Parts: sequence; C-alpha cells; structure tokens
Amino acid sequence: MSELAPLGLYVHWPYCARICPYCDFNVSLDRRAGQAAALGEAILRDLAGQAGMIGPRTLVSIFFGGGTPSLADPPWIGRLIDQARALWPAAPDLEVTLEANPTDAEAERFAAFAAAGVNRLSLGVQALDDAALKFLGRNHGAEEARRAARLAADVFPRLSLDLIYALPGQTPQGWAETLREAQGLGPEHLSPYQLTIEAGTAFDRAVRRKAFAPADPDLAAVLYDTTQAVLETAGFTAYEVSNHARSAAARSRHNLVYWRGQDYLGVGPGAHGRTTTAAGRAATQTFAAIEDYLSVVEANGHGLEGRETLSPIEAAEERLLMGLRIDEGVPLAELAPLPLAALPYLAEAGLVRADRGRLIATPAGRLVLDRVIAELAGA
Repeated sequence: MSELAPLGLYVHWPYCARICPYCDFNVSLDRRAGQAAALGEAILRDLAGQAGMIGPRTLVSIFFGGGTPSLADPPWIGRLIDQARALWPAAPDLEVTLEANPTDAEAERFAAFAAAGVNRLSLGVQALDDAALKFLGRNHGAEEARRAARLAADVFPRLSLDLIYALPGQTPQGWAETLREAQGLGPEHLSPYQLTIEAGTAFDRAVRRKAFAPADPDLAAVLYDTTQAVLETAGFTAYEVSNHARSAAARSRHNLVYWRGQDYLGVGPGAHGRTTTAAGRAATQTFAAIEDYLSVVEANGHGLEGRETLSPIEAAEERLLMGLRIDEGVPLAELAPLPLAALPYLAEAGLVRADRGRLIATPAGRLVLDRVIAELAGA
C-alpha cells in the first residue's frame, strides 16, 4: 500500500421502504418522483467537491449506509465506486460494503451489486424469529432472512449479519439459539447490538406510554455475556464491543477507520466526516434534509453544512470514545490532552489496562464502557 494516509468513504443513501421503530438515523421514504435520481447525481458531485479539499490519500474502504442503500440502482453504485477509485489510489484490498435488508426483492439484486464492485454485504437480519421481526417493525420474515443470508454468502467474498438482542421476553437460551443459527448461515462477521431506545423514535414513544419496557440491565448483561460465550465457542473474536469476526481479514475495515481515528469523508444527506489538516482534526457534516442537500450541492459543488477544527481536548475525547471500543485499544500518546485522573482507579478495578503504550478496556470494562469513558474523560 502507498504511504499516503488511509481514507475511508461513507456514502449515505437515506431512502427506506419503511421506517423501523427503533431507528434514529437520517432516513426518508422515497415519495417524490425523480428525487432519488437527482440525489444520486448530487452525491457524485459532492464526492468530487470534497475530494478536492483534502488532497492525496489511499482509499481503503467505501461504505454505503443509510437508510437502505440496496434500494439504489446497482449501476449508480458502480459509478460511485469508479469515481472514488479515480479520485484516490485504492488499496489492493479495498473494502466496499453495502448495507441491505434480507427481503426477497433485495436479494434478487445481490449479483448486480457484486458486479458493480461491492465485495462485502452487511445484511440487516436483526432476528430469526417472525414474532421478533414483527415487533422490530421489519419488512421481512425469518425464512426470507435465511434465504438472503445463504445467497449473500455465495455471492459476496465477505458477509456480515446484524442482529438485535435484549428484546421483550427474550431469554439467554433463546438468544443463544439465535446466535448459533446465525453463525451457521455463512457469515464471517456478526454484529449483535443491544436494543437501545433512542429519543424521538417510535419505540421511545411506546416505552413512555408503557407499551413495553426495555430489558432489565441485569438481564441485558447476561445476554451480552451469552453473546461472548456463544460466538467465542463458534470461532468468532470480539474485536469490538458489538462486532465479532472469524479472522482478522473479516473485520470491518471501514469501521476500523472510525475506531482507529483515521480519516474519512462523508457524502450524502447528513453524513459526517473527519479529516486531518495542518490545523488539526477537522469535523464535517453535510446538510441533512434532502432538499437542502440538493440545493447546496447545486450551488457550491459540495454538500457541507459545516467544517470545524476540533480542539486538542475534543480530538482526544473522540479518540478515547472510539478507540476503547476495540480490543487493540487506543495509544496513550493520543490521549495526552486528557487528565485521565481515573486511570489508576479503573485499572485497579480491572476495567482497563495499559499495555505497550496503549490503553485497553478489559472484558469487564467493555460491559460498562460508557461509565469507563465518562470517568476517564472527567465527565
């Protein structure tokens, strides 16, 4: 690989067939004729505009997220991949990930996405039980999920499955069975996420009116421990709090860009970016509303709403927040602006450890990582 600094590219495709009740992402239903096509052209222009602001890099990953980017046209996906490759030299092992839902209609397009250049599929299975999927507001059934996962494992070099746990009525035994079945569908990577009730979502409103209650914290901890035990037995390494891979090569290269504090551009409505400049670490965000984004790209040649240089303390806090999530931790040198007054106490409590100049959260620390980070940051 070139000695140029690595760069990840995040592409936000906001459209969804339906809005899931737990989702707080910048998503939209595709209701305006011609808007999706116009947005695709605007994202290509945004990409070219932002590329001109950062200079040479080595492109190591492209991630199509959303929303549901598998609703985009495969030829457009191919155009964006080709444009990114033309803008920067690509690493030999360039990872191109597409998020998809396991509906039969989307599965029919898998081969076209692979032909366009996608080599890693992140499939939003979420559950393998029809009742759980109905609760989660998904528009696919359990059997559809199984078919889509098996097909994706055949079509793409790499496959990741997303799952959600800590659902109402879920037991450790039932969750263990789901994990065993999921890993048997052929993925090299699994991302089990605990159900989080985000403010402003349909689930937030349901909880407030007592339609259901979030999982008890003690049960959630047992379910987390169950995740670690089942997947470790199946040969998956927990390289991040919610991400497990069969091998180092199967780890999400794009997410590692975030967790390692490397540079990335964000294009599409509401996308965030981080780039290193002579002035320091710069944070960017594009306009979130689709109509605003289209207008700004037309006027300015890019979709940026703002660009802010983080202070040394802000940059170090971000490195702490992201770096402690992974098993390799974060270099202590990158945390120098922080006092880390709680470090001796947390180390004595067995929640963190220092190893060859890196600060690493222990398995016990990962279980209470929000608390660990807050104390280290002095919050």
